Amino acid sequence: MKRRLALTAAGSAVLLAACGKETAADKPAASGGKTVSVEAIAAQAKGFSVGSSMASRVVYVFFDAQCPHCSALWEASRPLRSQARFVWIPVGLINEKSVTQGATILGAADPVATMDQHEASMRNQQGGISAMGVADAGRAAVKSNTELMNSFGLGGVPAIIAKDRQTGQVQAIEGSMPTAALAKRLGLNAPG
Repeated sequence: MKRRLALTAAGSAVLLAACGKETAADKPAASGGKTVSVEAIAAQAKGFSVGSSMASRVVYVFFDAQCPHCSALWEASRPLRSQARFVWIPVGLINEKSVTQGATILGAADPVATMDQHEASMRNQQGGISAMGVADAGRAAVKSNTELMNSFGLGGVPAIIAKDRQTGQVQAIEGSMPTAALAKRLGLNAPG
């Protein structure tokens, strides 16, 4: 029993380390990697958009399908979707299920509905969506996204990338946060 508890604790520590921090920290140019570039992300990453397609504000989010902090950010960003277009980019950091579930979400006819279904399953501690028969192209896209994120030296997920509204500088924020804090960091109006 003690061994089982130790393994569970160790597994939880690995999961949370891969997810990153619960609070956000700015990383304008991540250490150990190339400079974070929204242009490179727009050109190279494979993701899906949610929110206003007409919004001038674009926010990129690297996420892992198995990350509980990413689930929290998915929910926290929901009230801000009318003000920005969020591009969710699946990566595979935690385990192989991260890759297959991310590929399933990417390849879905309606990725937003599939992500909603996945997150509901994660909140209910059911492990997320089934990811049977995932195409090799989908797995390759998630792995390529992971390599791109790692090339920036980002340390965990969720990783939020956006240009600062006032300075135009790229900001990289690692970790989840409540809606009001997210709105403030992104220069959006907090719901009220």
